[in-house]
Amino acid sequence: MATERTEVQVRAGVEGDLTALTDLYNHYVRETAITFDTEIFTPEERRPWLLSHPEDGPYRLMVATDTGSQRILGYATSSPFRPKAAYGTSVEVTVYVAPGAGRRGIGTLLYEALFEALAGEDLHRAYAGIAQPNEASARLHERFGFRHVGTYREVGRKFERYWDVAWYEKEL
Repeated sequence: MATERTEVQVRAGVEGDLTALTDLYNHYVRETAITFDTEIFTPEERRPWLLSHPEDGPYRLMVATDTGSQRILGYATSSPFRPKAAYGTSVEVTVYVAPGAGRRGIGTLLYEALFEALAGEDLHRAYAGIAQPNEASARLHERFGFRHVGTYREVGRKFERYWDVAWYEKEL
């Protein structure tokens, strides 16, 4: 018997995904405090972000698609943690799942692929900032060995209120 997980393919993101990835991200910009961006993006504005995640190296973009329709169901990235050279062995990771695709294990599949891809890289730690409240994201990160290391209180303002961000870290 096939499960919904078998209908999902995870692969490296490519330039042809740009419009769909931008649309997915813009949903979170418009509708949630999960990202602290407050203005939506055009695909051209997001192109530098996509190109900063090549198919190799420490900064990756993994995309989950429905094997039938090829619709993007989510993505995960590893990005520079901070711009200063001493942070070079640390990455910030994030995962976004398309509306309506939650509770299918998409986030798990994406992080499995991302951390497998990063296994051979010269990386020491991964960090994730989770706008609060977001129990599903906290559970996902804890399942992958992240531990809560602190919370920035009321660090971002969106939708006329302040939001906390819980920080998680994982040894790589």
